[in-house]
Amino acid sequence: MSAHTRPPDTQDQEAFEAEQHRGITEWVATHLGGKVRAIERLERWRPCWKVTYTDGDETDAIFVRGNRPIAGKHALRFEMEVMQALEANGIRVPHIHGWMDSPKAFVMDWVDTEDRAPGMLHTAIENPTTMSDERWQAMLHYMDHLAEVHAVPVDAFTHIRGLSFPETARDIALEQTERMYGYGAKTGNIDPPLEFLQTWLRRNVPEHRTEARFVTGDAGQFMAAGTEVAALLDFEIAAIGDTHWDLACFRGRHPYENMGDIPALYRRYAEATGVEVDLRVVGYHTVNFMQLSSIAARTFMNPEIRGANWIEGILEYGSITRRAFEAIAELMGLELDYGLHLPEPDVRTFEDSGLRKLLVDIERLPTSSAFEPWERDLLGAIPNFLLNHARYRDWFEAETLADVGRVMGRSFDDLASADAAAMEAISKDDPARDAAWVQALHRRILRFSMIAAGTDPDEKNPFFHRLDPILREPAAPPV
Repeated sequence: MSAHTRPPDTQDQEAFEAEQHRGITEWVATHLGGKVRAIERLERWRPCWKVTYTDGDETDAIFVRGNRPIAGKHALRFEMEVMQALEANGIRVPHIHGWMDSPKAFVMDWVDTEDRAPGMLHTAIENPTTMSDERWQAMLHYMDHLAEVHAVPVDAFTHIRGLSFPETARDIALEQTERMYGYGAKTGNIDPPLEFLQTWLRRNVPEHRTEARFVTGDAGQFMAAGTEVAALLDFEIAAIGDTHWDLACFRGRHPYENMGDIPALYRRYAEATGVEVDLRVVGYHTVNFMQLSSIAARTFMNPEIRGANWIEGILEYGSITRRAFEAIAELMGLELDYGLHLPEPDVRTFEDSGLRKLLVDIERLPTSSAFEPWERDLLGAIPNFLLNHARYRDWFEAETLADVGRVMGRSFDDLASADAAAMEAISKDDPARDAAWVQALHRRILRFSMIAAGTDPDEKNPFFHRLDPILREPAAPPV
């Protein structure tokens, strides 16, 4: 293996985990005067630990929030400083104890309540989240807290490095997504669907939205204590922008984290703020939030980064991008085609046999604190996806070529040339073909999703959940 392709981190996983535990233990002793009793790594996109320690006769716990594998140099400290500013302004966030250099993390109070779902698609597919009566009341109360977050003066955040303060409607709408799009282009992660979404966003800026406020960036995340909100969480993509971005997040997160009756949440927010929610602007920012999230999912798939969740990136790219097109279709009043079916699989002997061998042997791998059972499951999901991809790749490419050909009025010999032509055509800002592109690119992502799932679209599978409409109440089911 050449030097430029060798993974940058080849340290033994057990030794790496032990080194992290030593750093956490030393930090707790130095900064909290405590003795660590247990360190539990949690199933998240990023390294996170629940750390239980004793101080004299008292037992307490903290949450150590580590860095995403591909995060920017200052991203984690940015989130810590945002939370400190929120706490200083009376927002109910866990108290921040400080910064940790090894492992790179910041430390906050552990919220002693039932943990929320990890919010990852691969877990939601196996264990769909539900909405209890208590959680629903907490969701309604969360909207009151979100209104308080949006009311924090913007100048409370001016000291935070990395936070921009847009002034024009265009910058308020697009600054976050343009930054992520630029990173996606730099890393080779922009394809025709993502190119179209960014082009559409640029052409449909809500020009009347000129008030910039602090937004969480990924709203809807909190810990509950019964019917009350115990703490607000996750501010890593906080920004100064349009408050309706945060309202769009509920549609983006549902149903992986069950948000319940989303229009009812919007009505509660309107009551709390005294300002009516502009649902078409929420629709626009649904596309905005999902575009950022989908590009992020693609970039998280870097195979050379320790801890990067490759298969979650595949699943989120398929689901999030597909629903971004559903959001545009709702705004445009377009019908989309869901009646797609997988053909008979094209079994390629060596690929099929080799990938099935990997599946069998990965299932036999021993697990430990450094290689949890859930990590083994994620590893095994990769050859499972590749097995489906090998069996249905020709079908995907042929159908996609046909769709691009119909939209552009010409034929193509291969997917690479079709994609290059589509990218160029989309970037020319021709809104007359928007409807055709939305329908064709939605079918493309739906086919990709079918390959990832290995099934036809299945309404019982959260992975195939269609975006809940907000411009009209859904029709009652037939009796």
